[in-house]
Amino acid sequence: MHYSILSGSDGFFIINSSSGCISLTSFPVQLKNELYELKVKAAEVGPDGFSDYSITTVTIRVVDLNNHPPTFYGENGQQNRFELTMYEHPPEGEILRGLKITVNDSDQGANAKFRLLLVGPSRVLRVVPQTVLNEAQVTIIVENSSAIDYEKYQFLTFKLLAVEIDTPERFSATADIVIDLLDTNDNVPKFSSEFYIARIPENSPGGSNVVSVTATDPDSGLWGEVKYSIYGSGADLFLIHPTSGIIYTQPWASLDAEVKSKYNFYVKAEDTEGKYNLAEVFVTVLDQNDHPPEFNQNFLEKTMIIGAPVKIEAVDEDAEEPNNLIEYSIMKADPDNIFDINTSTGEIKLKPYIRSMEIVQNITKQKDCRWSVVVQARDRGSPSFSTTAVVKIHITEANRLKGPMAAFLMQSRDNPMKALGLTVSIITVIVLVTVMISTIMYFRNTKSNRITPARRIIRRRPKEQRSWTFRPRFGQSDQSFGKFFIDDDSSDNHNTNNSSPRAKPPAPSAPVLPPPPPVHSRPSERLRSVPTVSGSLASRNTSRSSSWRTSKSTDGTQRSGQDKDGSGISSALVSELKMRIEQKINEANQGYYY
Repeated sequence: MHYSILSGSDGFFIINSSSGCISLTSFPVQLKNELYELKVKAAEVGPDGFSDYSITTVTIRVVDLNNHPPTFYGENGQQNRFELTMYEHPPEGEILRGLKITVNDSDQGANAKFRLLLVGPSRVLRVVPQTVLNEAQVTIIVENSSAIDYEKYQFLTFKLLAVEIDTPERFSATADIVIDLLDTNDNVPKFSSEFYIARIPENSPGGSNVVSVTATDPDSGLWGEVKYSIYGSGADLFLIHPTSGIIYTQPWASLDAEVKSKYNFYVKAEDTEGKYNLAEVFVTVLDQNDHPPEFNQNFLEKTMIIGAPVKIEAVDEDAEEPNNLIEYSIMKADPDNIFDINTSTGEIKLKPYIRSMEIVQNITKQKDCRWSVVVQARDRGSPSFSTTAVVKIHITEANRLKGPMAAFLMQSRDNPMKALGLTVSIITVIVLVTVMISTIMYFRNTKSNRITPARRIIRRRPKEQRSWTFRPRFGQSDQSFGKFFIDDDSSDNHNTNNSSPRAKPPAPSAPVLPPPPPVHSRPSERLRSVPTVSGSLASRNTSRSSSWRTSKSTDGTQRSGQDKDGSGISSALVSELKMRIEQKINEANQGYYY
């Protein structure tokens, strides 16, 4: 048999013509294809040469070996160090475009799968993608902007790793990433303390140093230079050096603790771009003992009641203790050894054994009992100052008036303005109390009148006595005998007067007379007309009686006589009418109206 390759070897394969063994003509790494298909021919060899033959296909699969580790490439080829320059604090999520990195693994299949890792400061940058097959473009993204700080790191270094995943060899590759940071003005000046406390003695000369403040700016270059200034209501007497931060007094300033002992103001530290910070400065002016004690007068007059002290007082204008604390002492007395003095309050009193004017008169021959004392007032400052005053004391006994008022009046002899002030105060209090009571009563009465108005009782005036006239109704016949009407001339006035609170009762009216008795006349007799009666009632001042005047009339003809029956009826009617009218008048005059 004779074997031969017809096609498909691409020059990489040969076959033994006798044994049919196929072999490589070069190293396996030089094979470019994963699959080769070879056309192999087998023919018989006879005396006359080749006779019958057969052709078959031989498939050769090239199996990859993990013999290539991952490799990093830059713009100029394979590279294991990458550098970048950038400003600090880039935005989060920004891609570092200055880094152009490519990673590749020449193996095939699972041998070309690897993972990318970024080793360095935690959570500052992250790499994309994290898993690669064969080849990928590497991207670095900012994850934490605040960590990329020039003041902390001038440069950052990271390790970029590519590690195979599913191969037993676990080939890997490493590349260094170096980031050089550029500074920005991202910081404000910061003082060493939020406030400063300083003390300076009063009367210090102008230009004296008070305190030094310090502020720093971690930015580099001009951004880190700081200038100082002060402002505020208490900064008028002070200046500050713009670069050193030393605060000192104005050349013309004069600090006096008695005038003002506390100052506070603000100091400002500012960089070249205007970013600034503030701190507060408190300055205390220390008091110096520069004022001696002083009395109101160098010669004082006091009146002393036996058993009661008199007080003298000196004033020290120093601001603080012990410079303004005063001690009193008696330097000289005439006569000697008579008085004691309280060193703190300045109260002068007689020795305990002097209890009456007899003892005083035994000591001195002067009738007016006026003794002199030289009192010294000394402060407790350093150095100490003192002053003296002569006190003329008039000794007297307590008068008959006893109690606090008497003692006050005796003490007011030396100070009349004190008594005048007390008097004015008492008068003011009395006036205020009077006004308050009057106001309360006014509002109380106003409220009372608003709720329950005062009741008023009105007594009825006595009625003027009027005359009553009785007359028959006009147009009535003789049968209307006994019906009377009263003409009251003042009734119209009473009806029209509506101003009174309650209407007056109507005037009494005459009662209606009973009908006359029936008269049985004879048919032969002529009917007679019944006479009418008219009368008038006149009141007297001495009695309630009235005089009645009656007249009788007929249909137009007067008669000289009347029979006995007609005369009796008329008299009875008049008497009954008179009695009832008087009764009504008496009842009406006894009423009261509310």
